[in-house]
Amino acid sequence: MTCVEVSPGVSLAYETFGDPADPPVLLVAGFGSQMIAWHEDLCRALADRGRHVIRYDNRDCGLSTTFDDHPVDMGRFIATVSSGDLASARAMAPYTLQDMAADSLGLLTALGLARAHVVGASMGGAIAQKMALTQPSRVLTLTSMMSSTGEPAYGRSSPEAQAVLFAPKPTDREGYVAAAERELVWASKRYGDPAPLRELAARSYDRAHYPAGIGRQLAAMVLDGSRADALRTLRVPTLVIHGLDDTLIAPSGGERTAELVPGARLLLLPDMGHDRPRPLWPEIIDAIQAHTAHTD
Repeated sequence: MTCVEVSPGVSLAYETFGDPADPPVLLVAGFGSQMIAWHEDLCRALADRGRHVIRYDNRDCGLSTTFDDHPVDMGRFIATVSSGDLASARAMAPYTLQDMAADSLGLLTALGLARAHVVGASMGGAIAQKMALTQPSRVLTLTSMMSSTGEPAYGRSSPEAQAVLFAPKPTDREGYVAAAERELVWASKRYGDPAPLRELAARSYDRAHYPAGIGRQLAAMVLDGSRADALRTLRVPTLVIHGLDDTLIAPSGGERTAELVPGARLLLLPDMGHDRPRPLWPEIIDAIQAHTAHTD
């Protein structure tokens, strides 16, 4: 693991897998997730298919730069947005989703990469979309996984999933790890398993437990709004992957993304929720490998 400055005052922690001479694939993590959410076995499997895989911590997460001087109370922010006072909500947010996309592009620059294939999951899918929309010449292909368009009518969470997402987590290690099992609410119905959820929670807690960043990332994500009009103009080869069991971002989020992006391919996976269960890795890796064969 290495840290590199991607813009003044912002450094990102990253790790690579495979041969740097192979086509680069940048993996963008989701809301509150450290780069280890992209399991190293999956990264190595993709690298074994001839891809140079890069995973990294978004700002305000993991070992990347944090914004301690700008506290955001998640409950107060949600209440402010729900009341329709978007001006006050924006005043709470120290950065935008576009800033997070700029971080990702800055990482490519710092690594000497003019272009890369970009794969983003959940909030990471929205960041990947922003990268492709703002600097399409630097994105060889886009893979938007378990994400949406920012339109409130699509990809809606179930009440149960939303309750788990916004529920406060215990601050002690034992409680934090046990609480990870709540995420089964949006996991694969067939392959959902508390063991890997607990394992990832334990590793994340030990590596860099930092709940303060969650409110700021949420603010950036929520305030980005709809990307629908912009996505209609996107000319980057696009693959959309979504699980049919996803209750955190309903499959309509992926379907809508594929509908808007010209020429996009939609892969709806039965038995996948808002997760990447190991039994589905071969199908996911096959799809990414085939899609990232595009070079122009």
